[in-house]
Amino acid sequence: MTEHRDGYPHHLPITTRWSDNDAYNHLNNVVYYSFFDTVINDYLVKVGGLDIATSPIVGVTVESHCEYRSSIAFPDAVVAGLRVAHLGNSSVRYEVGIFRGDEGHASAHGHFVHVFVDRATMKPAPVPAAIRTALEAIAT
Repeated sequence: MTEHRDGYPHHLPITTRWSDNDAYNHLNNVVYYSFFDTVINDYLVKVGGLDIATSPIVGVTVESHCEYRSSIAFPDAVVAGLRVAHLGNSSVRYEVGIFRGDEGHASAHGHFVHVFVDRATMKPAPVPAAIRTALEAIAT
């Protein structure tokens, strides 16, 4: 299935770097996961009010997946699209599309699952209210 840009309510431009290219002259697969992490955490910080250093409740990744459809290479411009597919009491499944330039079809897409935990005990905790509100805004 090809993912379309308009299926993601939140978008974040991300700059590729020379060091992102691998020996095959395209972005190494691990870079896509970095893009996923960047768009998710940028959204949580800027919209959800997460303080990565001090928030008592934080999201930890328990699952991730990526499907690659077409190559991207430095110096391509990239836009990461973000949506929430499922929001539970203490977990969220984000879906991310990675788009080259202004292309409508994703070059890669996948998901991340965060479980929110108490930073001190690492036990599951309810999604904080401000973060829940931010996530509900991009739920599909």
